Amino acid sequence: MGKHVEMLILFAPPGALPPEGGMVSIVRATDGVEGIPAGFPILLDAQMSIIEPAFSYLLELATIPGRSHATETLRTYSEHLHDWFDSLEQSGLDWRLADEGTIAGYRNRMLAAPSPHTGRPYARSTVNDRVRSVCRFYLWAHRRGLIDTLPFDYVDVSLRSSRQGMMAHLDHRRPIIAANVLTISEAERLPRPLRVDQLQALFHHLDPPYGLIAEWALATGMRRKELCGLKLQQVPEVAHLDIEEDPLVGIPLTITKGDRPRTVYPPLRLIDRTHWYAGEERAALVKRLRAARPRYRSPATLFLNSKGDPITRARLSAVFGAGFRAAGLAGSGHWLRHTFAMAMLVRLQKQAATTPDLNPLKIVQVLLGHASIQSTAIYLRCVELHADTLAESLAYLYGELVPHGRS
Repeated sequence: MGKHVEMLILFAPPGALPPEGGMVSIVRATDGVEGIPAGFPILLDAQMSIIEPAFSYLLELATIPGRSHATETLRTYSEHLHDWFDSLEQSGLDWRLADEGTIAGYRNRMLAAPSPHTGRPYARSTVNDRVRSVCRFYLWAHRRGLIDTLPFDYVDVSLRSSRQGMMAHLDHRRPIIAANVLTISEAERLPRPLRVDQLQALFHHLDPPYGLIAEWALATGMRRKELCGLKLQQVPEVAHLDIEEDPLVGIPLTITKGDRPRTVYPPLRLIDRTHWYAGEERAALVKRLRAARPRYRSPATLFLNSKGDPITRARLSAVFGAGFRAAGLAGSGHWLRHTFAMAMLVRLQKQAATTPDLNPLKIVQVLLGHASIQSTAIYLRCVELHADTLAESLAYLYGELVPHGRS
């Protein structure tokens, strides 16, 4: 047992410790340890010693004022470092002796072999994300004097294309930047909207309540985290509203990416269907569970799984992925958000024709919760490419074609 295992036992809940003889593992800190956030990821080597540089790096990201990172970002960084240190452990390499060739070899293994978790080839963007996470860690280690030289270099890359389209005025990036020499080129993949027939096929293969969740994603552009975090009490009473006067209803979100306040505007018909779910399907589920387990109490979250627990992001992704495959579509739940963004942009552009002060791109940025308008601007090109599809999707988005249930 490593020298830090006594401290680790304070952090890890029962059953969380990995068996001896394994490679690098991650455990999560429990609540009540001063200076360590609950759920903080702790990397252990094969001897169950805390990997101290990774621990210090992640703790700094999580706690330094003005530099703290969102929980999801910290989780991603910890998983990338886990994969890196596990690779080093299996090769018997000291992390401080890694050089450019070591990281290049790590990158090349991902390019040559499928993911052991999914069985599918790594996306080039995933490979680059992991390489960048490793290099960020080494930048930190170099600044802290833990290593003498960086194990990677930079190369000048041009960001500007010779083709200047309608978004040229939005591109404030420097024409030449220093890019990590270890990252690989990525072909730009523009998101595309789902056609009405594709949406109908997808909804047909989603059981309750996942079909309803997909409707929320399509009609509001909400992310997984936001959909899973929606509370029952956040669904407003709408019996007094008229659909002609109030077709959309604003709902402030309490759980968002980066904790940035945001309001979404689901259609009134969708809220009506959500009330039906809460009063019928959800209520019946809670009643059955209380009869079987008298101590059961329903959580505050709106959407529950068959066991009466909140639906997790991982489960939502898995169900949406299965639904896309069953519908014969190559995509994910994020395509619903893309479809919303493009359909909304088309709708606002039409309004801007008679309301010159309207800024469609800025409004969509706010609705999506993008920190930068650059993230939203990509949808302008998508709208140009898929105008016909979006004309139908726009009607679907606002309730004319959204199904009331599986046929």
